[in-house]
Amino acid sequence: MIQHQKISDSELLRKIKNAEICFGGNQKLKIFGMLKCSSGKRMKRKNRVFFSSENEARQNGFRPCGHCMKTEYQNWKNGLV
Repeated sequence: MIQHQKISDSELLRKIKNAEICFGGNQKLKIFGMLKCSSGKRMKRKNRVFFSSENEARQNGFRPCGHCMKTEYQNWKNGLV
């Protein structure tokens, strides 16, 4: 998990281009989703964290976003994950 406040913009872009970062999350709400998600783009920088995989986000106690990851969210909500 990488906190947005602790990484430079150039390093962040490099990691996204190299597919080292694939998901973003809200540290306060414990929700993660796709980097392109409009809900995720509105969160404050101090609350934003990044993950390399869905598995990493889940291991850190985050749940899928109901907006950009509808199927994964429904599975989580129904206890299938």
